[in-house]
Amino acid sequence: MRATQVPAIADAYLFEPTPFADERGFFCRTFDADVVRSVGLDPDVFLQDSVSRSVRGVLRGLHLRSGAGEAKLVRCSYGKIFDVVVDLRPDSPTYRNVATFELSGETQKTLYIPAGCAHGFQALTETADTSYRIDRPHDPTEDVTITFDDPELAIAWPLPVTSMSQRDREAPSLAKVLQHQES
Repeated sequence: MRATQVPAIADAYLFEPTPFADERGFFCRTFDADVVRSVGLDPDVFLQDSVSRSVRGVLRGLHLRSGAGEAKLVRCSYGKIFDVVVDLRPDSPTYRNVATFELSGETQKTLYIPAGCAHGFQALTETADTSYRIDRPHDPTEDVTITFDDPELAIAWPLPVTSMSQRDREAPSLAKVLQHQES
């Protein structure tokens, strides 16, 4: 497994495992504490694992947490997703940068998203399972959502949106979220 820094988002990393494939299928290590440590992250801070299943065209996000934020490791364990990270840390050298990735069950790549970044994804296959490992318990009172189609972000989602939560449909613009955070 190797770790590479994501140039567009400071402190974000892409962890790329080495799947071993044969006639039975494949095996790969999807988390290695030593590799996580090698880039200066503490593997012991991840407290909660979750998984979501989405169908083709479903869009989830853009989500982040207020307060101390939430760092996470994200991996598509089955299928394929278009994954988006937006740096919303005012003191970051990559503030307001957007980075996109294709994560898939074929590659098993894991993306480390630092606290203070918004995250969202769209399922590209008929079924896409996305695994999350987060660094603190979820507190719904800290949930923040930004509209997926904010013109300021200009994210080129690859498919028409087939479904999203009501919360995501009614999400405010980036400008409104930032204005609220400043007040």
